[in-house]
Amino acid sequence: MPSRRKFLHASAAGLAGLATAPLAGAALPPAPAQGRPVVISTWDAGLNANRGAWKILGPGGYALDAVEAGVMVTEAEQNCCVGLGGNPDRDGIVTLDACIMDDKYNCGSVAALERIRHPVSVARRLMERTPHVMLVGAGAQQFAVAQGFALEPAQLSPDAEKAYAEWLKTSQYKPIINIENSKIRPTGPVGGPQNHDTIAMLAMDAQGRLSGSCTTSGMGFKMRGRVGDSPIIGAGLFVDPTVGAAAATGQGEDVIRMAGAHTVVELMRQGRSPQAACREAVARIAAIKGAQAKDIQVAFIALNAQGESGSFALQKGFSYSLSTTDTPVLHASEFLLK
Repeated sequence: MPSRRKFLHASAAGLAGLATAPLAGAALPPAPAQGRPVVISTWDAGLNANRGAWKILGPGGYALDAVEAGVMVTEAEQNCCVGLGGNPDRDGIVTLDACIMDDKYNCGSVAALERIRHPVSVARRLMERTPHVMLVGAGAQQFAVAQGFALEPAQLSPDAEKAYAEWLKTSQYKPIINIENSKIRPTGPVGGPQNHDTIAMLAMDAQGRLSGSCTTSGMGFKMRGRVGDSPIIGAGLFVDPTVGAAAATGQGEDVIRMAGAHTVVELMRQGRSPQAACREAVARIAAIKGAQAKDIQVAFIALNAQGESGSFALQKGFSYSLSTTDTPVLHASEFLLK
């Protein structure tokens, strides 16, 4: 009978061989595209975000810098669902979630962060300066302050204060799917208050490097401490430099339960186009939710390692912004439920 030491030595040698050998039947991914920068982001808010990203991508800059700078534009705007201008939780406090991921599987994330203007930058600082991936709540704020980020006043924006006062009349959360109010949509204003959430962005630079980011103030009037998919690597965002990147928007609980962004990337690994991968992920959510699918919105954007992009939504009304030049274009996503 072989000794335990010999068994462990043989096992280690076998594992090392598996780590260096290609998987049987698995095709190696094509080489990344080079020379064709592209950036894709969620909703019409992504138009301004893409312009911010293109200031870096256009001159040949790094995709990671671009996805940070791009969503920082939205974080600084008075938006219902991103940044300190967003709607608060049910206790009247704005909490922010964000994550970022580069082309080397490095990632950083913060959740339930208060009074910091740019949570995506805190997430990147965490990624680059600590061994951790995620910090939450008071710990995330403490880290941000220690890194030189300023504490902003603990007050609601005028729009958020008005929305919160209205919500307090019933204390119920019943969002209307895809109600937006934007003069820059190609179809013109839809009417009603803004209701969409999350700015998620994926980019490829001229060297073929992929990166992604995601930032949100989360579900308006959520329970204190609630965290959605946006700051969770593999749910709201995932980047595999050999395959592609994906990000999500919509009802985070349903994205989390099926590891949405990671699922989209894995479907691309199996050979689906970005569009087809997003569609299949949405279809899985619809199957899980059954009759309740009509009451939620979920959408994905994706970008593969060859620079091809795609998107798909559960419900009509989701839009995404795409840039292959310095002029972003807003597209209406295809959708599953008719």
